[in-house]
Amino acid sequence: MREQPTWRIPVGVLGIVLGLALYGLAIAVLVAPLIGSWPALAQAPIYLVLGIIWILPLRRYLIWMETGRWG
Repeated sequence: MREQPTWRIPVGVLGIVLGLALYGLAIAVLVAPLIGSWPALAQAPIYLVLGIIWILPLRRYLIWMETGRWG
């Protein structure tokens, strides 16, 4: 158990929130205009994949937040 709180956790949470907001903005600006006119059932798989992709690098980031190491 950790004796003292570490600065990495609040900075990491802010980083996740900021990164997710930027990712969402990038999707809205870059992808939405391309597929916005498609039928909803054609858009759904694309947004589903894009909604899951941001989770992939999160494991290493959470390890860094907890331990200070990237792996």
